[in-house]
Amino acid sequence: MNSRFPRHPTRRLLACALASCLVVAAPAVMAQSTSATIRGQITVDSAPATEAQITATNTATGLTRKVQAANGTYNLGGLPPGTYRIDAVANGQTTTKTVTLQVGQTATINLSAGGLPETAPAGDATTVDAVTVTSEVVAETKTSEIATYVTNKQIESLPQGTRNFLAFADLAPGVAFETGNEGSTRIKSGAQNANGINVYIDGVGQKDYVLRGGISGQDSSRGNPFPQSAIGEYKVITQNYKAEYDQLSSAAIVATTRSGTNNFEGSFFWDYTSTDWRTPTVFEERADDKVQTKEEQYGATFGGPILRDRAHFFLSYEAKEYESPRTLTPGRGYSIDQLPDFLQAEAGTGLFNAPFKEDLYFGKVDWLIGENHYFELTGKYRDEEELTNTGGQNLPSYATNKLNEETRADLRYQYTNGPWLNDFHLTYEDSTFNPSPYTSGIAYILSNRSDNGNADFNNVIVRSGGGSDFQDKGQKGYGIQNDLTFTGFQGHTLKMGVKFKDVDVDATERQPYYPQFTYDVGTSLTQPIHVKFGTALPGVGDGSASSSNKQYGIYFQDDWEVNDKLILNLGLRYDYEKSPTYLDYVTPADVAAALRNSTAINNPNSGINVERYISNGSNRKSFKDGWQPRLGFSYDLFANQEHVIYGGAGRAYDRNLFDWLQLEITKSTFPTTDIDFRLADGSCPRPLPAPGTPCLDWSDAYFDPAVLSTLASQTGLGREVFMLDNNLKTPYSDQFSLGMRNQVGDWLTDVTISRVESKDGFVFLLGNRQADGSFFRPGFSWGPPWGQGFAPFGNLILGTNGLETKTNALYLKAEKPYTAESGWSVTVAYTYLDAREQRESPEVFSLDYPTVAALGWHDAEVPEHRLVATGIYDGPWNTTLSAKLTLTSQPPRYFVNCVNVDQPDNCFIDQYKPDGTYGSKQFDIAAMKEFDTGAGFRMWARADILNVFDWANYNSYQDYPGGFNSPNPEFGIPLAQALPTRTFKLSLGFNF
Repeated sequence: MNSRFPRHPTRRLLACALASCLVVAAPAVMAQSTSATIRGQITVDSAPATEAQITATNTATGLTRKVQAANGTYNLGGLPPGTYRIDAVANGQTTTKTVTLQVGQTATINLSAGGLPETAPAGDATTVDAVTVTSEVVAETKTSEIATYVTNKQIESLPQGTRNFLAFADLAPGVAFETGNEGSTRIKSGAQNANGINVYIDGVGQKDYVLRGGISGQDSSRGNPFPQSAIGEYKVITQNYKAEYDQLSSAAIVATTRSGTNNFEGSFFWDYTSTDWRTPTVFEERADDKVQTKEEQYGATFGGPILRDRAHFFLSYEAKEYESPRTLTPGRGYSIDQLPDFLQAEAGTGLFNAPFKEDLYFGKVDWLIGENHYFELTGKYRDEEELTNTGGQNLPSYATNKLNEETRADLRYQYTNGPWLNDFHLTYEDSTFNPSPYTSGIAYILSNRSDNGNADFNNVIVRSGGGSDFQDKGQKGYGIQNDLTFTGFQGHTLKMGVKFKDVDVDATERQPYYPQFTYDVGTSLTQPIHVKFGTALPGVGDGSASSSNKQYGIYFQDDWEVNDKLILNLGLRYDYEKSPTYLDYVTPADVAAALRNSTAINNPNSGINVERYISNGSNRKSFKDGWQPRLGFSYDLFANQEHVIYGGAGRAYDRNLFDWLQLEITKSTFPTTDIDFRLADGSCPRPLPAPGTPCLDWSDAYFDPAVLSTLASQTGLGREVFMLDNNLKTPYSDQFSLGMRNQVGDWLTDVTISRVESKDGFVFLLGNRQADGSFFRPGFSWGPPWGQGFAPFGNLILGTNGLETKTNALYLKAEKPYTAESGWSVTVAYTYLDAREQRESPEVFSLDYPTVAALGWHDAEVPEHRLVATGIYDGPWNTTLSAKLTLTSQPPRYFVNCVNVDQPDNCFIDQYKPDGTYGSKQFDIAAMKEFDTGAGFRMWARADILNVFDWANYNSYQDYPGGFNSPNPEFGIPLAQALPTRTFKLSLGFNF
């Protein structure tokens, strides 16, 4: 075995400080990405002040910004989130007020002589001679965005099993934080898949251009994208984001990182849980065996001044070490005791362990030069290794060892001068993803080929031996983005920006890496009936592809305050990308000739225009229609921000992942070959469907990969061919919403109705056809023509666009924000989804039907109902208590129905819902106690109990319904349980 997991992991600890929690304040319409804005009106004797200057000073870092009022109004933007002292001078009078600003918010501070205006909401008031300053702490009401703020207090206090700051994104209605079967995490919004999201950290998108997951490093990973201790706070914009947000089609998450202050501060944390601190799963109880598990996380932060009030630094480190259980669930209705003896020996009780290790580093330096020039330099490094692809139908030897590494850097320069704010970023990124087989050698795949009355080699029971997965994929390059904001026009905040990225995307994919031998459980356990293997083509390629992509973006945004009630958000964005590997690709001459000569595929009955997929290197064009209008409004009924109607409509373009586009090249230079072997009676295991899939006499010499590779012919013997549409489009979504926000005392409520239509999703279709050009056999509406390729090649896979989703949603939200004065908070978020999709998300291979339209529409595999509720309470004796409840209804599951059909093998795609009211339900609590030891050194201890009621949540079911007129009695039963079971987690740490 070639595992590279360290047997004695080292621990690198840095000392550091926790920032104080930010008080909930008033986000509003003129928010800029992650920077905050202060605005207001200044009057003297009920008239606009003719001369007034406002200065904002960050109390922690000394950062200072000034602005001169015009016609009695001011707007001071570009402020990093934090606590500010506002000094105002009007007609010779001076006053001071302190406010705390959140990420991307606008706080309103009005100044007037002789008291408060009659229409102003009540708030703290401080009178200095003739000038009164009022700091209004209001809700985020006057915005068209559907947005939810996640504060530092919630991140620090709410219970959670992992330090993934994105785990709190589900506090926003319509957004789900999901955990996969292997512990991987992803963010989804509505019915769209995780690819559609984007996360912006300090204003820079973290998009993954190669792999799925939306942001780099999150494709099938148990790791965290960023150290939680380095995140100050963030907001989740479900819909109606402004034109500055790019490369997404669903939710936008906008986060800001912590900075050093004028004081040296540090902190350390460690939390831990293990086998003895959790209850067994249902399957562990049945096996009377408990898999050894461990979840350990530790880290530290350290920050302080380099030059007081001018320059600061901040460092953060976090690590995760996991050992997680996996359960073997043989396919086709088999149990472990029905497997051959040698497979039973490897399976044991069917319970395995999958380790994981991650290290995360973050560093930041900020520097203020004068009052107008502000610099930030940040860097992040992520390194992780984990064992995946074990459990389910895969025995431990078939596992994949996966490496995931990422480096990002951002140099930021802000220039301010009166109403002008310029924000410039120079970025660098380098991300790699490298899974490889855990065990070397050939694979042993046991199947039931005759199940359902059809000779199908995909009827897998279990897999063992050398795995098939080898990939080395990533992105590397730099980017430049510049955002210019002007507030000099009365009632308008004008923002415009440009972005350019030069990113090299690359992919090496050798699938399968080791030969995959298939055996029929009903024929022979020693002689295979089929093999699938890959070989490099000497002098042609080795299964790798790369492209130097250029990305361009430009936008304009006007936030127009028409009057004290109506605000219009008018934005337009345009994006364009050039991918030379796709544009310059030339279809191999032998492939083009064979396709044109195929009487089956090049047939009017096939519905395929072969010229649409044959590229000569100059007939492909980049997608040029990436115009994206973003329109929104908010109407304050009584001009007091207590009752606001809002809505919006907009379009947002995502992108086609390079992981899909590269298959056209990698499959042609490292082709996959399928070969059948004759049975003992001389017959073939399935009828020969086409000359592209040969049936040969078996020889033990074929166990030698070198001998086996001689069967692969450069002319295409059994070789799959991937081809892309010459006119690929870019996936996008159209979004519409209408809602109302209310503020009743300390409570904020929000109700929204939403409609989202996503279109042009990427999809792979099967290009094979019967001899007459039809897809199905006569009299059938099921049964893809596998092997019916085009001689001398094998299967034809066509990549194009066309997948759609449709989602109608109702979002309800109620919140009592946390304040230090009240010492408690409550949030409730409810989502109702009526969602439809054409293909099970996030799958892009749709090979069972000839066209996207033939797929029909299905209920999206998302819960119809979702409720998330949280509470925080500052108890006595320096304690903090918190809780989180998550309830979802059962989402539908897909399966192939071959039972209730008119004839054998005339199956169809069907759906069912497992028994049970809830899809998942979990109630977590946490309690933290702080001990002040004096001299600024504070220790703390915390206990989390996850899944307090030990509710069993399942993430895998028996989806095999049985064969024709032979239903499987175990159809729909649970096969694997999601963690956590009831789990106790201990955390210790200190701050200084």
